Amino acid sequence: MKPALDFLIKEEQVYSGALSCRGCGWSLLARHLADILGKDTVFVVPASCFSIITGPYPLNDLKANVVHTVFAAASATATGVRAALDRQGKQNTTVAILAGDGGTFDIGFQALSGAAARGENILYICNNNGAYMNTGIQSSTATPYGAVTTTNPGQGYKRTWPKDLMGIIAAHNLPYAATASLAFMEDLRSKIKKAKNTKGFRFIMVDGPCPPGHKTEPGQSIEIGRLAVESKLFPLFEVEHQHYTINYRPDKEMPVTECMKHQGRFRHLFKEGHQHLLDEVQAHTDRYWERLLSNAAVSMPAT
Repeated sequence: MKPALDFLIKEEQVYSGALSCRGCGWSLLARHLADILGKDTVFVVPASCFSIITGPYPLNDLKANVVHTVFAAASATATGVRAALDRQGKQNTTVAILAGDGGTFDIGFQALSGAAARGENILYICNNNGAYMNTGIQSSTATPYGAVTTTNPGQGYKRTWPKDLMGIIAAHNLPYAATASLAFMEDLRSKIKKAKNTKGFRFIMVDGPCPPGHKTEPGQSIEIGRLAVESKLFPLFEVEHQHYTINYRPDKEMPVTECMKHQGRFRHLFKEGHQHLLDEVQAHTDRYWERLLSNAAVSMPAT
């Protein structure tokens, strides 16, 4: 008999209503994250969509303590919060950062790397929606190759590949890092629980649906997230002290176009004469998947 899915939230840890766009992944992520981490948590929120969603003081979307901070300082602020709590004997209180890709891949990267290198006892959650969505959909180093943003106007599109942040994070030799998707909720919740019960610097990157930025219909968010995993555009895996584990291996080969065709930010790639660009995205995705397979195989213990 298949076990019941662990999705039931017995007591909501977020208040009703949110300032998010329809179909945004942030509200769903925060709801399940807060449910697992509980009230004994301090959330540190840098400039991002979630700093708007959770609301300005005295408003608060979360039934826990929230510390708003500037774009570059999330990990530094969280380090200070952690030190203050430890000084008070509150070592069991979770300190969690909720940041977007702009405040993680780019502006907040230096502080992130420093906190990771020091082994600060912090849980870092990055909602990766692939651009600076809150400030107008500008490109970040997480923006996919070929995507249109407001800093690639007209016939322009992003002509560089996104930063391999998970590879950089793995190089810090952390106790726990993982990718997760809202379309695979059981996997996401299990990873949050694992991260909660791990000491040291932990990092989870979540694929973040964004209808305005991705130019999709709000009702498509979860399905497109599922297609991203099935097509290997967003693989699900864990890294524990550089030990790789792939959590989901698609049953059949699915081209990246099955996911990309639903997103208006890639619409121009499907015009006549642009097939070579789609082929480049497919080849890059295949190379990354092969590298993950290789890392996982090397990480497997000897039998």
